[in-house]
Amino acid sequence: MLQKNNARWAMLIAANAMLWCVLGFYGTSGAAPKPAPQPFANATEQRASMIGELQEIRALLKEQNALLRSGKVQVVVVESP
Repeated sequence: MLQKNNARWAMLIAANAMLWCVLGFYGTSGAAPKPAPQPFANATEQRASMIGELQEIRALLKEQNALLRSGKVQVVVVESP
């Protein structure tokens, strides 16, 4: 009885090892077609990048307005020849 269980466990482990070896080598070949590029830009990604840029601009404008309100800004105008 004990030898049958040991033999079953050994066969199960060997089968799992063989399965993992086979699946480990499975993959797309070099001849597989590459995914086609999207014909149009992804609108969701565009919106996300635009929102990020607008948030950066907003933060810079807040900083600029704070400087202007504080009166610590000096403007020097130089005429170019």
